Amino acid sequence: MTTMSYQSSNPLVDEVEFALDGPWAAYWIAFLRVVTGWWFFHAGITKIIENGLSFTYGTAYMQDMTGTALGGLPVWMGNNLAWLIEPGVPLFETLIGLALMVGAFTRLAAFGGVIFMVLFWVGNAGFGNGVVNSDLMGLLLFMTMIMLAAGRYYGLDAVIEKLDVVEQHPKLRYLLG
Repeated sequence: MTTMSYQSSNPLVDEVEFALDGPWAAYWIAFLRVVTGWWFFHAGITKIIENGLSFTYGTAYMQDMTGTALGGLPVWMGNNLAWLIEPGVPLFETLIGLALMVGAFTRLAAFGGVIFMVLFWVGNAGFGNGVVNSDLMGLLLFMTMIMLAAGRYYGLDAVIEKLDVVEQHPKLRYLLG
C-alpha cells in the first residue's frame, strides 16, 4: 500500500522548471524576491552614489527620534554608533538587495532586511494610518523570503545547496534558501 504525501500537491515543494507551463507559485516567489531585492539595492546604491559610505542623514535622523516607541535607544545609537550606521546602512542595504536579486544566501539577507524593517517600523512609529504601513509591508516581504526559502526558486541558493561544503554541513541551509 502506498500513501501519497500531502506535499505532492504543494507547488512550493515541486521541482522547479523554467517553462511557461511550470509552477506559477515558484515564478511568483522568484519575482517577489527580485523586486524586494531591487527595492533594497536601489535604496543602498543611491545612498552610496550620493554620499559614499558616509550616510550622515541616518545618524542625524536617529538623534532626533526622541519621542518614538523605541525610547532613547535610537538617540543613543545616533550619538554613539555613527561609525557603524553611516557606512553600514548603505552598504548593508546594497548587499541585502544584491543577495536577494541573485538568490544567494537569501535567508541571511532577508533576516538583515527584517532587522532594518523592524527598526524602521517601530522607530517611525507615528502610525498615523494605523500599524499597517509600508514599513510593516516591507517586513512581511522579508519574512516571506525567509519562510518560503525564496532563493531556491531560480536563485543561486539552489546551486549552492548542492555544493559539498553544504552537504557536509547541512546547518548552512538555514542561511540559504
